[in-house]
Amino acid sequence: MTDSAPATTRRRENTRIRLMDAAAEMFAEVGIDAASVEAVCERAGFTRGAFYSNFGSKEELFLALCARSAETTIAAVRERVTSIESRGLEDAGDVLQLVQEVLEATGEDRLDVLLGAETRLQALRNPGFAEAYLALNQGLGESVTQLVRDIAGARGLSLRVPADVATDLLLSVWITTSETALLTRQAPSESRSGLAERLSQVVGLILE
Repeated sequence: MTDSAPATTRRRENTRIRLMDAAAEMFAEVGIDAASVEAVCERAGFTRGAFYSNFGSKEELFLALCARSAETTIAAVRERVTSIESRGLEDAGDVLQLVQEVLEATGEDRLDVLLGAETRLQALRNPGFAEAYLALNQGLGESVTQLVRDIAGARGLSLRVPADVATDLLLSVWITTSETALLTRQAPSESRSGLAERLSQVVGLILE
């Protein structure tokens, strides 16, 4: 009896994860509007009953995916930011390398780039999605802003623009470059190189 509840909880969590993974693929491939609940269930290997025992609607599942993506990205950024405390930054090149590593770590996955684009599209169309998207995106912005402040402080560098403006510039370049890499069918190595070059140019503009 004592093991039944944890086992049930694990099964339920595994079901949610599989549904979310399947939905992420579907939403990235065809968009949320074209991806039916039935198609998501078929890909995940579950029935509609399993779906509705975990999510009230396709839109609720989509927002759960947005939250999971934001949490994963923020965790990746924060993990890289902590390296500032244990890593000596000898010159501006080291600072640049750290910024590149942080943003490259969250911009390489094709599925994530596609899902991010779909999320922004839905947010533009739907006020309900927009509110949730902005709230989730705020956490990422705050983490990157802290990164900018920390690397500037670690080397006694000055910012030419406010830290939040620097964040907006970095994230805009990151998103645009990642999406362009997909549009032009760039190889992963070429995409990383292009992203590094663009970030290098932006960092050179915001730090002095």
